[in-house]
Amino acid sequence: MTSQQLARRSLQTRLALAYAAGIYAAGVFVLVLVDVPLASVQSTKPQGDPSAPVLTGHGISLPQLLTGSAVALVILIPVALALGWFVAGRFLHPLRAITATAKIISAGDLHRRLDLGEPTDELTELGNTLDDLFARLQASFDAQRHFIANASHELRTPLAGLRTLLEVALADPDADTDTLRSACQEALALGGHQERLVTALLVLATSERGISRRDTLDLAQVAEGVLASRRDRATERGLALAEHLSPAVTAGDPRLIESLIGNLIDNAIRHNRSDGHVEVTTQTSGTQVTVTVTNSGPVIPDDQIQRLFQPFQRLAPERNGRRDGYGLGLAIVNAVTQAHHATLTAGARPEGGLSITVRFAHAPHPNLHHPSGGIVGR
Repeated sequence: MTSQQLARRSLQTRLALAYAAGIYAAGVFVLVLVDVPLASVQSTKPQGDPSAPVLTGHGISLPQLLTGSAVALVILIPVALALGWFVAGRFLHPLRAITATAKIISAGDLHRRLDLGEPTDELTELGNTLDDLFARLQASFDAQRHFIANASHELRTPLAGLRTLLEVALADPDADTDTLRSACQEALALGGHQERLVTALLVLATSERGISRRDTLDLAQVAEGVLASRRDRATERGLALAEHLSPAVTAGDPRLIESLIGNLIDNAIRHNRSDGHVEVTTQTSGTQVTVTVTNSGPVIPDDQIQRLFQPFQRLAPERNGRRDGYGLGLAIVNAVTQAHHATLTAGARPEGGLSITVRFAHAPHPNLHHPSGGIVGR
């Protein structure tokens, strides 16, 4: 028998003794309540009615009471212990199930859950808490695996290009200062591209890992700040930015939600036409708050929309004729949405472009958190 089994038996033994002591104390109390009246019973003869029957006898003697009580108390000991052991075992059964399942999960099966179900009690709450913990661990491990796979895949080509660029520059015996300077500038450009890619990958991995904080914030305030930082870029592209920002209060990680809205707007600006438009809307509807970003652009096939929310998935260059993104923006949006248990819907507009809506749970609160700082894009 292992130490864990001994500890489990010890807990059941302590609980059984506690329950047995309670049962035994209750039995003693009942015997006292019964013995005291019986001990006072005496032989009586009614007065004033000669025809009435006469009660004879000497009642129950004190020795008889003590003997009977002692026998009852002796019999009550094993009964109380048996009942205490049974009750303790029944109460510990869910805990044993939790321990057994947790061992299986810790051995590598992170997809398994406790799922205690009914009845709802303290142990069920413990099981639900552990299920949430296992889900976060699974998401963290999956995010780590995805990050490694995505980083190794996307960084291989630019690193090889950087190495080739430097090798060619160093191998040229006639290279002058201008040639080397040009090679260094290209190397810096490639390095900046890799840095932005790694930053986007880190945001994606953080989003997939789940949220560690929940602050109350207004989506309208977040969207307003993001739009202010994107107007110059939209103007350069010849795009019209329209906003319809109504209060939409929710709870979540401010940095991740800011990243979600930022990537939605970046995607709408990047994949658009020169005379197009971008429209951002926030509103409250019942128990939900929504943020919607609609943009003009090329016509997108309906069967290609879901693919856009996977990492490094781009539609062919005919979407906008550009390859200035990393294919991570909408993947970050999808990951942040899932981390907040929100709902994401996307649809292609018949005249071209996309309309993407994210629905969060409504959380009214007077003290709002206003996020600040930059937003990581794709």
